[in-house]
Amino acid sequence: MKANIAVLPGDGIGPEVVAQAIRVLNLISQRYSHQFELICFPFGGVAIDEFGAGLPDHTLRGCLNAQGVLLGAIGGPKWGLNAKLRPENALLRLRGELGVYANLRPIKVIPALRDACIFKPEIIDGVDMLFVRELTGGIYFGHKSRVSDRATDECTYTVSEVERITRIAGTLAQKRRHKITQVDKSNVLETSRLWREVSDRVIREEFSDCSIEHMLVDSAAMHLISRPRDFDVVLTENLFGDILTDEAAMLAGSLGVLPSAAIGSSKRGLYEPIHGSAPDIAGRGIANPCGTILSAALLLRYSLNLENEAQAIEFAVNAALSAGARTADLATAGIKPISTQAMGDAILDMLSSV
Repeated sequence: MKANIAVLPGDGIGPEVVAQAIRVLNLISQRYSHQFELICFPFGGVAIDEFGAGLPDHTLRGCLNAQGVLLGAIGGPKWGLNAKLRPENALLRLRGELGVYANLRPIKVIPALRDACIFKPEIIDGVDMLFVRELTGGIYFGHKSRVSDRATDECTYTVSEVERITRIAGTLAQKRRHKITQVDKSNVLETSRLWREVSDRVIREEFSDCSIEHMLVDSAAMHLISRPRDFDVVLTENLFGDILTDEAAMLAGSLGVLPSAAIGSSKRGLYEPIHGSAPDIAGRGIANPCGTILSAALLLRYSLNLENEAQAIEFAVNAALSAGARTADLATAGIKPISTQAMGDAILDMLSSV
């Protein structure tokens, strides 16, 4: 297969972890006789500094012409709340331009990392859930204003927006345990009442082999850490999904091992680890590349339909962790942490033996 992949290293630890994912994709290309053209583009804070825009025109063109986009991380104190231009706004625009409205975040406990998790084994053993978060609507994209002592952020959703994300959740649930938990705040918010009504109708009419339950976001936050095994596919809106997925990440032991995919109506998607740019450790060579490497696996799965190759990467990451490879975020008593490069080496070694 020939495929053009746009690579956005971004800020902070982004270039370090992306470098390891590129090594993995190059090995996959060689072993499976593919031709991946990986082209790097400036994005985020570094692009603001060099081009005066977080999403320069040539970067956007490169992403639109690619079959998949791999992103490292963006942001940092230099481009903070009071900055005229912020990297986060560039990311919101990129998601809109790509038309990726569904954010998929798998949360699965890797047995080898049980000792790195703060929760008891009886809580986390067997956890395997998939968040389906609406990504291009809601309060993040609503009208905003700031006048004197008053600030406003408007949250708006349409029936069609809820229908299309619910259909993705239903399709994915059919490949899993056929259970959907839709999370909202319908006791207070009108948008949440719309979500509840529309998602219930779509699942009942189009995915009758799946069940759907509705849960208030505060209850969901509590149950995520008290009975996480009960969740299969979690469907929710933009803001709630952003918060809940970071909470659920603690079940896996570290943000550093979790990937995400942003997909839409076309095959082209945006893939990135769920962690941030971690400017406090940038340049020290200690960041965990697993989340980015696993995001590359999702790119192969959802954008290129290369399931065997995706599974090979996932197996290699799990095998490296099972063999004791640990970056600093995963290291426990008696285990010496290794560098970002060394973790990449360990995964490549395992991948070579698949």
